[in-house]
Amino acid sequence: MSDRTIILASRNKKKTEEVADLLAAVGFKVIPVTEFPDVPDVVEDGDTFAANAAKKATEVATALGQWTIGEDSGLRVDALKGAPGIYSARYSGEGATDEKNNAKLLKELADVPDEKRGAGYVCSVALSNPAGEVRIAVEGTCRGRILQERRGEGGFGYDPYFLIREYHKSFGELSLLTKQRISHRARAFSKFIPELLRISPEFQ
Repeated sequence: MSDRTIILASRNKKKTEEVADLLAAVGFKVIPVTEFPDVPDVVEDGDTFAANAAKKATEVATALGQWTIGEDSGLRVDALKGAPGIYSARYSGEGATDEKNNAKLLKELADVPDEKRGAGYVCSVALSNPAGEVRIAVEGTCRGRILQERRGEGGFGYDPYFLIREYHKSFGELSLLTKQRISHRARAFSKFIPELLRISPEFQ
């Protein structure tokens, strides 16, 4: 592997594509952990997004002896006291899918009026060196509102129901270029990339 290669501890194809695009712009190649079938799944038992991101990064880094990014993100809905939060990907329980998670979210918010459907996406990113030491930890957020009906086919997760007020569009309707500028993940990586470039000599 080149000395500017980073493993991404994620099995989410669309998330991998977003991160790969963001880091390609600064000369880093991202390889998803799915290319290493012997690496076991990381148990996400942290009580914060940051704890889960750090755990993913350090466990995969030590398993492979490679620089690794751990990323944990999710949706916090005001009317649900911050739920689904760290359980966003598995909100609907065993066998959770985007469709099931969104259906549960809409059901939970069925009686909540538009003006009280405020929500925020959160993205925590951690970088571990091959020895399992976290070298960077950052977080980005993006505020919006949960729609009552699906809008758009883009993105993944809760994106088609997450309205960005200033654009009058959901994340599912925004162009990839716009999303890469304003999303929680984009904002986290805008903090992450300068730190990555600062420590990049360590990659030699």
